[in-house]
Amino acid sequence: MGCTGCTTCGTGTPNGCKSNGGCATGGCNRLNTYDWLSSMDVVDTDPFDIVEVSFKNGAHKGFYRNQDHTRSITGDDVVVETGTGLDVGRITLSGELVRLQMKKKKTSEKDVLHKIIRKANERDLERLAEARSLEMTTMVRARAIARNLKLEMKIGDVEYQGDKRKATFYYTADGRVDFRELIRHYAKEFRVKIEMRQIGARQESARIGGLGSCGRELCCSTWLTDFKSVTTAAARYQNLAINQSKLSGMCGRLKCCLNYELDTYLDALQQFPKNADKLQTEAGTAILVKTDIFKGLMYYAYQKESGRGKLYTLEASRVKDIKAMNKKGEKPADLVSLQVIFETDNEEETDMGFEDVTGVIELPEEKRSKKRRKNKKKPGNRSKGGNSTSKGSNNSQGQNKSSQDKGSNSPSNKGGDNKGSQDNKKGGGKSRSRGRRRKGGRGRGNNNNNGNKGDGDKS
Repeated sequence: MGCTGCTTCGTGTPNGCKSNGGCATGGCNRLNTYDWLSSMDVVDTDPFDIVEVSFKNGAHKGFYRNQDHTRSITGDDVVVETGTGLDVGRITLSGELVRLQMKKKKTSEKDVLHKIIRKANERDLERLAEARSLEMTTMVRARAIARNLKLEMKIGDVEYQGDKRKATFYYTADGRVDFRELIRHYAKEFRVKIEMRQIGARQESARIGGLGSCGRELCCSTWLTDFKSVTTAAARYQNLAINQSKLSGMCGRLKCCLNYELDTYLDALQQFPKNADKLQTEAGTAILVKTDIFKGLMYYAYQKESGRGKLYTLEASRVKDIKAMNKKGEKPADLVSLQVIFETDNEEETDMGFEDVTGVIELPEEKRSKKRRKNKKKPGNRSKGGNSTSKGSNNSQGQNKSSQDKGSNSPSNKGGDNKGSQDNKKGGGKSRSRGRRRKGGRGRGNNNNNGNKGDGDKS
């Protein structure tokens, strides 16, 4: 069973909130109303011929005259006449409730000019579904055209008429926008009659919809019709932190719900003394830290050089008495004897079936692998694999002395050859030797100065 707002697709299955016919939150039909008189077996002796018709699941509503030959009642899809053609909507209210609704919206009967033509048939509903399917692609293309023309505006929503002869573009802009050239581009692109309608940020959120920080659907898209101005003073009266990100709604403005409980807070604040930010006592000056409006308590702390100290809880009546004493030039001794002491009941703790293991179980420390430091490579002292670096001194007679090989862990290296080449110009210098392990090999030493070959020193 589909809900009242989702059956316009013709399938009878919910497409919006998918509440399977519940729709208690009004998610499928925005700004929905309940015609409770139509469900009662009451005969209206003086019927009212004006009905309320909703378009695009409550996006906007209008009043139309219901002719007798149409025989349409609440909940019927009807075809109505407009100034630019025909449109398809649904009757949401009829009878005396419409009279009350017109009085609420300050609309007179003389202003209602259009009529209901007939009930909508299957072909009318198919054309309406085709029109709704074109709205998203039209909005995307409209935004691209507006961006190419470098216009400072945002297309928020597009609504096609039921006969697809007219399209209404809802846009938001900070200032005035000259869209005469834009309309020519839209008419050439979409081949329909164009109507541009500027709305505010709150109206844009109402048309798009969404979920608020409370977890419910936005008030503006479900039931709220009049948008009152919201100021930061409403947050101050309710002792809320002035945090722009938390106080702003989906539209980027201050939340409308800040005004809901404002009257209750203002009535409660009348019981508190005014100008009670500071209290003079013999122990020092006490400063107001916070106020509990509904409990009627005020929290003070002594002003110290190192900062605020202990909080003292006082009732509003006690604060009034202290203010009266300060006006006479008198001061109480301190706030300790005047504070409210909360009595705690010594109730037996119930066994919850588990034990508090805080501080009993100690988790082992996480083992971290130590990073090894890389040895810095020094010029003249490099060891890689089996290669070693040795220092030696040469004399004029070709004598060669080499240091012990550092690349080997054993004090002596048997069966290894030491092959080195030395360049000596001044009679003494550094030499490099490379050793390779061979079985039964001999070491050879080359001297570039004298050209002598000799046995290498075994390391």
